Amino acid sequence: MTGIERRVLGRTGLSVTVLGFGAMDLGGPPAANEISDDDAGRVLNTALDCGINFIDTAVCYGTSEARIGKAISHRRKEFVLATKCGCVPGEPMSAPHINSAANIRAGVEHSLRTMRTDYLDIVQFHHSLDKKSWEIDGALSELLKMKAEGKLRFIGVSGVFPNLIEQVDSGVFDVFQVPYSAVQREHENIITKASEKGAGIIIRGAVARGAPLDWNKRYYMMSGEEMSGRWDGAQLDDLMEGMHRMEFMLRFALALPALDTTIVGTKNVDHLRDNVAAALKGPLPEDVVKEAKRRLEAAGSKPV
Repeated sequence: MTGIERRVLGRTGLSVTVLGFGAMDLGGPPAANEISDDDAGRVLNTALDCGINFIDTAVCYGTSEARIGKAISHRRKEFVLATKCGCVPGEPMSAPHINSAANIRAGVEHSLRTMRTDYLDIVQFHHSLDKKSWEIDGALSELLKMKAEGKLRFIGVSGVFPNLIEQVDSGVFDVFQVPYSAVQREHENIITKASEKGAGIIIRGAVARGAPLDWNKRYYMMSGEEMSGRWDGAQLDDLMEGMHRMEFMLRFALALPALDTTIVGTKNVDHLRDNVAAALKGPLPEDVVKEAKRRLEAAGSKPV
């Protein structure tokens, strides 16, 4: 074990490392770049060997689930496994998601078979759907049936504004996966509210998929120009004190008290080890976080 900090994932009671692994990059095109089965297996096993115990994927992440099943199903007891539903098995991430009872069951059954497991720890609605969408065709009811059947343990949603407000207030979800980073703090208050209500919090986009190293990206509803404007406007480089920008971003996110785990994806073992090394340093010091937030709010990155 490397000693990565663990936090309890809300009312699920699951103990998870603050650094999780997002497996989208292991699925190949069109969601990600090419990677071989062997290289994907090497990354997954290295993540577990480094002490990471939370893995997040989805039906529509290409071959991601199949590679998880092939590479680490024999180590199933070592990690918490989260996937997503609403995706249509065999269709890419860009295809329309269908939140019907039949498709929800088909997706969960597909995930179980593909990842060679008897149960899924967390199944999340992949889109930030509203209450009508999770009720009208029986999507939530079907997940609850499968939970009773022992096929999944907890139910979550990958949420964003404005539907995230209704999702949190409904009280039906055990876990929320929400975008959050130094350059995208809009959801900070609703994340805190969800945590206070007992939900587990999974942060995605904590390092904005490396955007601070290449502002020619668009990530989670923001253009590279918007992100770089906030970064430069806050003069965050002045707070680095020798840190790499990715380390600063990750440790800034870890300083959020409501965060239970943040999923960071990569298909590069060296990058994975760098992420682990950064996580081992823990959250940024309180005074650095305070100053960074002061600067960021002046530059436009602040909670709604």
